[in-house]
Amino acid sequence: ARATGAQRVLGGVTERDTKAVGGSTEVGTPSLLLPHQGSFPARYPRMPGTSPFCPLDPNHSVFFLVDNGTQGQVGGEASFRARLERYIAQQKVGTGGLGSIEIPVLLMLIGGDATMFRRVSEATRASIPCLLLGGSGGAADCLARLLEETQPGEPLRSLALERLRGKFPEDELPGLADEVERIGELRELVTVYSDQEGLEEFETVLLKALVKACQGSHEASSYLDELRLAVAWNRVDIASSELFREDVLWQPSLLEGPMRDALLGDRPALVRLFVENGLDVGQFLTWGRLEELYMGAPEASLLCQLLTRRHGGPAEPSPPPDYLSLERAPPDGCLPLVAHILRELLGDVCAPFYVAWRCSDLHIFAYVCAYMPACVCLLSLVDWAPSYRDELSPNPWTDLFIWAVLLNRREMATYCWEMAPDAVAGALVAARILRELSHLETEAEEAGAMKELAMHFENLAIGVFGECYRNSEPRVYKLLVRRSQLWGSATVLQLAHQADARLFFAQDGVQSLLTQNWWGEMDRSTPVWQLLLTFFCPPLIFTDLITFRWVLQVGMFTQQNRPRPDAPVPHVPRHFWLRRWRQFWGAPVTAFLGNVVMYLLFLLLFSYVLLMDFAPPPPDGPSGTEIVLYVWVFTLVCEEVRQGCFVGTQPLAQRVWHYLQDTWNQLDIAALLLFMLGLGCRLSPWTYESGRTILCLDFMVFTLRLIHIFAVNKQLGPKMIIVGKMIKDVGLFLFFLGVWLVAYGVTTEGLLHPHDRRLPWIFRRVFYRPYLQIFGQIPLNEIDGESPRGRQSGTGWLWRTPGNGIWVFFPSRGRQSGTGWLWRTPGNGIWDFSPLGGASLGPVGCGGHQGMGSGAFPL
Repeated sequence: ARATGAQRVLGGVTERDTKAVGGSTEVGTPSLLLPHQGSFPARYPRMPGTSPFCPLDPNHSVFFLVDNGTQGQVGGEASFRARLERYIAQQKVGTGGLGSIEIPVLLMLIGGDATMFRRVSEATRASIPCLLLGGSGGAADCLARLLEETQPGEPLRSLALERLRGKFPEDELPGLADEVERIGELRELVTVYSDQEGLEEFETVLLKALVKACQGSHEASSYLDELRLAVAWNRVDIASSELFREDVLWQPSLLEGPMRDALLGDRPALVRLFVENGLDVGQFLTWGRLEELYMGAPEASLLCQLLTRRHGGPAEPSPPPDYLSLERAPPDGCLPLVAHILRELLGDVCAPFYVAWRCSDLHIFAYVCAYMPACVCLLSLVDWAPSYRDELSPNPWTDLFIWAVLLNRREMATYCWEMAPDAVAGALVAARILRELSHLETEAEEAGAMKELAMHFENLAIGVFGECYRNSEPRVYKLLVRRSQLWGSATVLQLAHQADARLFFAQDGVQSLLTQNWWGEMDRSTPVWQLLLTFFCPPLIFTDLITFRWVLQVGMFTQQNRPRPDAPVPHVPRHFWLRRWRQFWGAPVTAFLGNVVMYLLFLLLFSYVLLMDFAPPPPDGPSGTEIVLYVWVFTLVCEEVRQGCFVGTQPLAQRVWHYLQDTWNQLDIAALLLFMLGLGCRLSPWTYESGRTILCLDFMVFTLRLIHIFAVNKQLGPKMIIVGKMIKDVGLFLFFLGVWLVAYGVTTEGLLHPHDRRLPWIFRRVFYRPYLQIFGQIPLNEIDGESPRGRQSGTGWLWRTPGNGIWVFFPSRGRQSGTGWLWRTPGNGIWDFSPLGGASLGPVGCGGHQGMGSGAFPL
């Protein structure tokens, strides 16, 4: 009863089986005895041992008092119980409160006296299934043996008289035999269970008994309530073996209700069973049912909280133009809210779900594509007609997949992912959604489960991609750059970049394509020195110093199809020179090299101004080179504004927030703000020197940007990642070191200089002198006792020696840190993810690459 939520109806008195069941309730689930009003179980006075009456059992929560006019006779309430059970069986309840399932009623007989024969007979005549526990003694044991020893259709009266004689009063035997005969006529409603049949969960026994009562019919509708009960109890084994038999034909329309219950109840095994037995999800999932699934999200789930929060927030960030006719779903629908949540979670990689428009003009349609790029086209569901909720979803498995991912249902999401098209892109989208949700989840355990599920889907994407790569390498390149119409015309590379799928980018196939796109049309084996030489001497482009891939392909084709060795080489087309020029300067590696060179020139100009040409304040300055430097920095400011405010289609605040999440962007902003502050101080005669100092410090910040630029190098990249992780360990070490420095400095100052009141000198000695002693600068005059005025001489050397030992110990422990070893292995995988910003994430030949960082240089 505790596992299935069943209510037990007993005799209500303290005797035999009723007393035992009531006692188990008190021990197992005492909360069932407490009504909502807060009262506790009643206490009844015990009756004398000689009284023929039994007291009420205190372990019952509700009593029905039945009076049939008799006194001192047992079993007078049997007819009332039969009518009550028949009425209860006609009531309907259901998952989600839709009233779609009849309440199952089952009579379970444990032991029992002579009155139980009539009780079972009335239950079978009322079409109520019965469960007899063989071996429990009494009436249950007798009925169980009689039914097991006879076959359907055989008379039971004579055998019943023989078996019941000696166990029940002689005057009652004819009536009991008649009841047994009537029970035998409806024996398909009676199930006999014995502990010798094996150990099964009792809910399995109950469900089998309910299913057996319907086995006389071959109509699937007769088993519908039992199927819903199997869904409620999550018994896929009973449903597959007892309900989906060969002699029962299930119509898909009959499975739609149980399918909805299975989805809401998170029963992926049952969903799979329904699909395997003929349910077409494409004909099942309508917009209305999808809304029901979202509205049925548990109140404690993060999705429900986001929907509630979004419902009270602004309608949408930026409306389209007036001449773009859009009609939205009713305010009470939740699909528009889901659309906005998906847009916030996916960012620039958004699927065009729940979108439709009325565009009779192709020009308006073209404007829509330009106004909202394909990878970010996400609007609310259009109410084309009052019955839009009855329209079928064009991508049912994808809709169910996103719904399951938003609810963090692992098995359900995995099964929907298996059934949905575009597996690699779908898995990466799920990883992105789950990682974003983990940042919003307040429960640590739930957030950890989301991160684990995100890694699970990333591994699934890696597995599918690896299998494709082993089967066909050329086709897997097309898979990476193909625009998925299902996911808003985004490529797999773009989705993986948004999902921060570093392990996916570390795969050989992805790295091979990124390297190919990085070099453009040039051969990947081109040495760096040839590239540098051609960069500074452009006429070398038209020589054979740089090898292009199309030249290799043409050469191989020419050698294979040349008719004879002395045949002339085909004439070079006129556009050969222009083609080579475009291919060289359009390659991402060339653009990256140019950006690096320009940034180095910027640093060279900056250093020249600081060291050689830093003119006095106006009107004598600034010089011409300074003005060039200021204009150059202004272009860097414009680039940072473009990256932070004009990249992407998200709301402005969200774009700025994502921009500020990058540490290197924060460094760029700090460098530019310092430069503007130094420039303002430099132009004033009173703060001229301060401005020079600030600009010198700002040069250090600009120079640190080189670390990120050269992180694309295969040798430097992993080592920079290791150093970055070690800095975090050093920060903790410096905290402990600072604690000891302050403790040692204050103690030393108090003992050696008790009378000195000069505050600047006190701070200098407290913080700076212990730091110098770490590196060996020890004040010997103080240790030897040569103390001038205000200094305390004595036995300081006795306690200072152990203190210096501590400073020697801490740096040695810092050098023994294993951070480098811990991060050396994953460093290469992380580096494989780092340089992807410089390579094209779109289809080959689509033009351009994604530049990131200050100025025009990419990652």
